[in-house]
Parts: sequence; structure tokens; C-alpha cells
Amino acid sequence: MNRYPVWKYIIICLALMTGLVYTTPNFFGEAPAVQVSSAKATIKIDETVRARVEAVLKGAAIETTGLFFDANSIKARFRDTDTQLKARDILDNALNPDKKKPNPEDRDEPFTVALNLLSNSPKWLTSLHALPMYLGLDLRGGVHFLYQVDMKAALSKRLDALTGDLRTLLRDKNIRHAGIERQANSITVRFRDEATRAAARGVIGDSVADLALADGNDGSDLKITATIKPEAERRVQENALKQNITTFNNRINALGVAEPIIQQQGSDRIVVQLPGVQDPAQVKSILGRTASLELRMVCESPEESAAFASGQVPFGCEKYSERGGQPILVRKQVQLTGDRLTDAQPGFDGQTQEPAVHLSLDSQGGRIFKELTRENVGKRMAILLMEKGKGEVVTAPVIRTEIAGGRVQISGKMTTQEANDVALLLRSGALAAPMEIVEERTIGPSLGADNIAKGFKSTLYGFAAIAVFMIAYYMLFGLISVIALASNLLFLIALLSLLQATLTLPGIAAIALTLGMAIDANVLINERIREELRGGASAQAAIAAGYERAFGTILDSNVTTLIAGLALLIFGSGAVRGFAVVHCLGILTSIFSSVVVSRGIVNLIYGSRKRLLHISIGEVWRPEATPSKAPAKS
Repeated sequence: MNRYPVWKYIIICLALMTGLVYTTPNFFGEAPAVQVSSAKATIKIDETVRARVEAVLKGAAIETTGLFFDANSIKARFRDTDTQLKARDILDNALNPDKKKPNPEDRDEPFTVALNLLSNSPKWLTSLHALPMYLGLDLRGGVHFLYQVDMKAALSKRLDALTGDLRTLLRDKNIRHAGIERQANSITVRFRDEATRAAARGVIGDSVADLALADGNDGSDLKITATIKPEAERRVQENALKQNITTFNNRINALGVAEPIIQQQGSDRIVVQLPGVQDPAQVKSILGRTASLELRMVCESPEESAAFASGQVPFGCEKYSERGGQPILVRKQVQLTGDRLTDAQPGFDGQTQEPAVHLSLDSQGGRIFKELTRENVGKRMAILLMEKGKGEVVTAPVIRTEIAGGRVQISGKMTTQEANDVALLLRSGALAAPMEIVEERTIGPSLGADNIAKGFKSTLYGFAAIAVFMIAYYMLFGLISVIALASNLLFLIALLSLLQATLTLPGIAAIALTLGMAIDANVLINERIREELRGGASAQAAIAAGYERAFGTILDSNVTTLIAGLALLIFGSGAVRGFAVVHCLGILTSIFSSVVVSRGIVNLIYGSRKRLLHISIGEVWRPEATPSKAPAKS
């Protein structure tokens, strides 16, 4: 009746061991570290960079306590801050050799070397991917920005591009019109006769799928009014938001911030949280910077190539670097800029099926590009990303034929991932829509440490108060309930660490609330067992009935609370979402610990006893134990 099969005990033991392993890293604290990240979106952090960092540190006789590599950065951990500062200076000089040049324009700094803090967990824990929870701004300190994206400007920009596209389209199709003008939220095209309007409507409808067309009259003129379709409008807004988020990710790499949070909030806002950063002016300077795309021709005449081979830069040319670090000469004259770029998407070459990037230009950009490719067939054209006066060649393909229609393809020895990266890079060279800061907060590290201490104490004191009450009132069953509650806390911290969730002050409040709600399930179980004993049931039967009959009530109460938590998670934002995440996870772990773990302990203690006459669950009042009063005599 009250015996668990062996497999259930194995599951409980495995759960407890896993929880202990993934909770442990949170108690080792943090050690000083140096983080190496890319300062340019075209430079990848790979094994070559990792080997270079390792060789520099070994050559300087600097010992690390761990070297960690991921897709975005390389982090080296040290024993003390003196070693950390020394390693930072050595790595910065080795990876950015141009930093000491007196002229700032000559400095090329491809990597950002920044101070950081890393978990001091041993390597065997790190190898199991057992990492501590991230700490939010209110616990670690840092800066918080809330940006509002100007969606009207994004739609206006798209309407301007479509206006130019319609002019080019009607001209290419030899359809005469009486004027095209951009109005507030629409485009008006005027015609002299119905036949021309009908032909134009068919061409526009087939070629520009984003526009909804409506016929109308303006005096003697016939007109077509084109508006952006609702689904296309939503797509423009979503792309603007995603592009700005991608741009922020690229720019924040220059800060060397660990665990930055850049996420969408609502339909037109972006939250940027940078733990550990205490200079909001620096952050706003980097996030507000601009980047642009430029198309130039490559300097490849025999005279220019010979001069370049001898170490000279010919007149009218400039030296840049291709992807992979190869030097290349390009002309100073800019043929086309990224202002004419409307979209960049990854795809495949239609002939070779190799990964490629497909670019879309507006009408004027399409005309310029058509003339450029017609006049330079067989020559190389360089596509550069310019930022703060410095440029880098993304790719330099050979022009095979004249390219019309405003659509450009970049291909040549790219993987699918590289094509995606280049497309993102070209789209995120500049912000898709202007933004303004609607909220700004700075939290100091001392306040974060104080918040951690207060949150830890409140949770500890709450747990201690619950433990004292439960043991005093329910005796041994109270102690079992406290052990189950401790296992619930263990599971919750382990789950948060495993998911690499960010712990905030509201999250600590949710942990304290979870403890109170989790013990409520054990109170229901213990009281149900008491009721069965009062009803005359045997001890073994009371234990079995208490757990079985209380489970339905426990499940109902937790499900209703979980629904409220999910509503907070879905519709809330910021601190509310942080609270909801911990709250929902705590509900799930409390069901397992309060029912499965506590009953497993009870079964170990009482399950093997055949003649169980008494259980330690506090004083149980039985109706038959109270003497009845004799009826009064008349």
C-alpha cells in the first residue's frame, strides 16, 4: 500500500543528484576574466582566434583557470584582478596592433578586449554545461534602455521606395502616365484614358504584390490609388523591428558586455539591458552610430596592380581588407550607396545552387546599378560596409553581365550560414527606422549586491520560519515536508540554471512566494492524513488515503495558479515576466517535490512496517476519545 517500486526511488535520486549538480555552480561566485569579441560583424570568432589568444597568453607566461569559447566570444578566467589587467593589456596589444598608431584614422581594431566576470565553477561542472544563473540589472548593476521605434517612418520609407519602383516599372513597360505622386499614406498614378489605366493596373498588380489598387477619377483625369496592404504593412513593421534588433546586437559587440538582453517588447519597442555597464553615455554613443553600404570598383589595371605589389597605393585608390584579411585596392569614387538598398535576403544561385545573397535596390539604385554593370562587364566590383570613416570589403564579385531590374546577387564560395550572416549584415548596416529612448535607468553594482543580500536573507528567513512551524505542528511529517520543500528549492534553482534564465529581484520574490505555496500542498496532505486517522482508519490506510485524496485539490489549486502565471508571462513585460517565469517553474517543481518526494520519504520510514499503530504527525483529536456527558435527569 505504502511502498514505492525501486524505479521510482531511482527517479527521485536521479532528480536530486541532477538538481544538486546544476545548483552547485551558483555557490562558487565569480572570478575576474577577459573577454575577446569581434568589433566588426564581418570578423568571426572561431578556433583560429581561440588558438591565437591561447598562444599570446602562453607566450606572456600568464596562467588561466579556464579558457572558454563560444560563437560570439572567447573568455579567459584568472585567479586575481592583477593578472586580469595584465592579460587585458597584452591581448589588446597583440590582437589590435594598430591601436598605438598616432593617427586615429589609421587604427584598425578588429577585436574588443574587455574586462568581465566569469563563474568560478570547476571545469568538470562546466564540461557538464552546469552554469550559474545570469543576474539581472537589479542584482548586478548596469544600464537599461527602452527604445520606441518610429513605425510611421518605416512605412514612409517603404512608400518612397515603392513610388520609385512604380515609375521605373511603367517606364520599362512603355506605359504613359500623367504623373505619379506620393501622398500621406498612398501613391496616386494619373492617366489620360481608360485603356492605359487598365494596362497599368495589370502590370502593377502582377509586379508589386504589396500594393492594393483602387480606381478613381479626379476631374477629367483617371487615377489609380495604391496603398500598402495590411499584411505587407505588418511585414514592414516586423522587418524594421528585427533589423533594428540585429543592428543593436552588432553594435553592442563593441562593448564586450556579458549576457546582454536585447528583446522586443510589444509591437514597436525594444528593451536593451546591459549588466555590468555603468556608463550610459558610452552605450548611447555606440547604439546611435550609423553605418552605410558602398559599391565601388576594384583597382585592377596592370599599372595599379604593379604599384600595389611594390607596396604603394596608386592615386585614386584606397586599401581595404576582404573577408579573411586579404588586402584589396578599391577606387575612391563611390558608385552606389546603401541608401538605395531596400532588402537583402539569403538564398541560392539559380544556376549553380550555391549559397548566395539577393539584394533589392530601389528604382534609382536599379538604374545606377544597371548602367554600372553594363559599362564594367568582366571587372570586379567591391561591396564595402563603412562605419566611422572605416570600411571593410564584404565581397568583391566579378560582373558577368549587365544586371537590370534592381536585383543583385552576391555569390562565391559562401556557406549557407555565411550567406545568412552577410544578408543580416547588409540589412543591419544602419537602422531601418529611427528610434527614441522613452525610458532610461542606471543601477550601481553596490545596489545590486545589496539587493542580492536582502533577497537571500528574505528567502532564508522565510524558509526557516516555515520549517520551525511545520516541525512544531506536524512533528516527523513536518520534517518530511521541510525536506520536500528544500528539494523543491533545489529543483527550482537547478532548472533556472539549466535554462540559463536571468534572475532578477522580482524573481527572488517569486522564489519566496513559491516556498509558501509549495508548503501549502504538504499542509493539505498532512491535514488529510489527520482526518483519516480521526475517522478511525489505520495508520497505513490514512497515509495512502491522505496522499491520494489530497492530490486532486493540490492539482486544481496549482493549475489555476499556473494559468495566472502564464497570463503574466504572455501579457507582461520586464519585471513582471521575470516574476512569472520563476513563478511558473516553481509551481511545476512544487508538485513533484510535495507529492512524489515527500511520499517517497514517508514510504521509506513507514512503508515496511506491517503493524503500524502510530505515526508522528502531531496531536490527532479523535471524537471517541472525548467522554460524552450523561443525559440530564428530569
